[in-house]
Amino acid sequence: MIKQLIIPFWLGLGGPVGKGTQPLPWIHIDDLTSLIWFCIKEEKLNGIVNAVSPHIITNNDFTQEFAKALYRPAFIPVPESLLNLVFNEERAVLLTTGPKVEPKRAPEFGFVYKYPDIKSACREVAHLF
Repeated sequence: MIKQLIIPFWLGLGGPVGKGTQPLPWIHIDDLTSLIWFCIKEEKLNGIVNAVSPHIITNNDFTQEFAKALYRPAFIPVPESLLNLVFNEERAVLLTTGPKVEPKRAPEFGFVYKYPDIKSACREVAHLF
């Protein structure tokens, strides 16, 4: 999803989606790959594992931190109807009505996140651009 957001944010055209109060489940790609490997290695861990960060955020939280990491403003709200043009409908729904998802099982089994908060994750991703 970052791939579609980088250009608008880089141009200073980023902003919250709709009201921006909807939850936004997220995970840094490094944590995702580490979590997958952790689940493969941890024999006692079976069943469903929520691959999300332990830091629950809103769309506004993400917008502000991503813009800060890029040293850009982010005050132009994105109308929900525009998302269907930029993302496919399935992804657009996630951005407008995001579910509140918590990672309970992996941390219980000892998984440690490299990027547990949105600030550190956005800073790391922003340096790639």
